[in-house]
Amino acid sequence: MNGRAEGTFTPDSWDQEAYDEADGAVLAEARITKTFTGDLTGASTTRILMCRAQVETSAAYAGFERFTGTLAGRKGSFVLHHSASAHADAGSALSWTVVPDSGTDELRELRGGGQIIAGADGGHRYVLEYELP
Repeated sequence: MNGRAEGTFTPDSWDQEAYDEADGAVLAEARITKTFTGDLTGASTTRILMCRAQVETSAAYAGFERFTGTLAGRKGSFVLHHSASAHADAGSALSWTVVPDSGTDELRELRGGGQIIAGADGGHRYVLEYELP
């Protein structure tokens, strides 16, 4: 089955700590928990490494997130690989892909990728294009 999952998520916790604050950019790690609604229903834990340049409109991050819940009525978990960058002149790109073979239970063979869309109001939407036998 090929599908498209859409919905929103809410960050429940955000624990961030800088580990390198030299000139040019600040490097930090964040541990985040989220609740998903929509076509993905469940919760996740995320760990990301971030870089915020001195110019506050430039940043990037990479990380991993384990989602546990349901997709298309199937229960299980899977891991998402995040990659994002933002620059005032070029806009932002926030993508994620399902780590191959990271699915469990009824989501064991899940494949796919998508994006996170950050709204001007601070809300977050997601899109996940997926394949699930």
